[in-house]
Amino acid sequence: MIALFIILGLLVALVAILVIRTVSFRPKEQNIPEIECEDFDRENVIEALQKLIRCKTVSYYDRSLEDDAEFEKLIDMLPSLYPEVFRVCDFKQLPDRALLFKWEGKAHNEPSVMMAHYDVVPVEADKWQKPPFDAVIEDGVLWGRGSLDTKVTFNAVLQAANKLISMGFVPEQDMYFAFSGGEETDGEGAKNIVKYFVDNDIHPALVVDEGGAVVENVFPGVKQPCGLIGIAEKGMMNLKFSIQSNGGHASAPKPHTPIGVLSKACCDVENKPFPMHITKPVAELFDNLGRHSTFVFRMIFANMWLFKGVLNLICKKSGGEINALVRTTVAFTQASGSAAPNVIPPSSSMVANLRLNPEDSVATAKERIKKTVNNQNVELSVISCMEPSPISRTDCKEYDKVAAAVANTWKGCIVSPYLMVQCSDSRHYGKICDRVYRFSAMDLTAEERSTIHGHNERIRLETACHAVEFYIRLMKQC
Repeated sequence: MIALFIILGLLVALVAILVIRTVSFRPKEQNIPEIECEDFDRENVIEALQKLIRCKTVSYYDRSLEDDAEFEKLIDMLPSLYPEVFRVCDFKQLPDRALLFKWEGKAHNEPSVMMAHYDVVPVEADKWQKPPFDAVIEDGVLWGRGSLDTKVTFNAVLQAANKLISMGFVPEQDMYFAFSGGEETDGEGAKNIVKYFVDNDIHPALVVDEGGAVVENVFPGVKQPCGLIGIAEKGMMNLKFSIQSNGGHASAPKPHTPIGVLSKACCDVENKPFPMHITKPVAELFDNLGRHSTFVFRMIFANMWLFKGVLNLICKKSGGEINALVRTTVAFTQASGSAAPNVIPPSSSMVANLRLNPEDSVATAKERIKKTVNNQNVELSVISCMEPSPISRTDCKEYDKVAAAVANTWKGCIVSPYLMVQCSDSRHYGKICDRVYRFSAMDLTAEERSTIHGHNERIRLETACHAVEFYIRLMKQC
């Protein structure tokens, strides 16, 4: 009986602790300074973006498919689109279509870098509702490849600088605008810009590139818009699984065909997800957004010491964006077998795309897959890879500048760090700066986000103008 009372007492104490921690897990007070945004020519913003979209700057892994004239056309029109920028800023073209502007500031020891890329992915034009390179405007929406990824921010950076220069504004520190023409194919442009910085002893204090955005309904129980700033990005590995056989006629197969063996390997990998890791970007995301969630989810995020296993189970079963934040993910994307339906393939293969959690690496992920498959006949080979990026600081004025620009442009949104699950050119800057932030200056619906790299990519005109407002506010702090 005494033991029962002790157990009941402990349970009551546990519940009391959980409730107290949950009730006290409330949104933090944010002391965000007001940053005014001067009015600008919004029609000119849209017209310039249209002209950029009409340049078919499509990048391919097979460079022979690219149209150099379209890239040159875009570069040649820049002085007329942004005359104040070209009047004041130093402009360089570096190898592999890298464009670099320098806007000299009053001091030179803490420069900032604003990034974007002006190449786009290929299109299947017959599957679009509007021609992908005509930049059609209809019902307040501009249609076109690159309207979101990322000619909108390319335009916004230069529009913001053009406006501020026309007003006589001079930044406190040097400011660089760094643009790549081959980001979609992991080209050398951004690497060449970083090399230029290293060779010239330039040490950026702040780097801003594409990444998060202002989004809704992406976090359990949170209804408010969330301005997500990526402070790190996952790594990537394309891993090939292959098996050899003697081939033969399909009428007399062995118990397990090459494709059957690979299928088992696929199922084994999918049925044994990578372990959950709550890294710094995700811990800060949970701590920020979890405070705005419903009571049940606040209880989970306020008491991770107890509910981490529950969260892990939820993520593993549901998959999707939350799961991608907490573990290395594996997506099987390609497979090949025999050239004929009645022939056992002499060789078969499949490819998995892994997105590596910051706690994992290319080597450790490959080793885990090898142990999971546990079949010496299945050969694993890395086709391409990149390690996870370093994790940027959030306890600094540079992060606060970006957060303030977000909060002032999209009033009422919750600003939070997060882990970017895609890859960007900004990863190359990790070697020279520990304050690299990934934020695409847009508020996007789930439907709009789905058009990035897909059919019918388009942007609301007001969204394109908000991007300019964001960069004006950010540049005024630099």
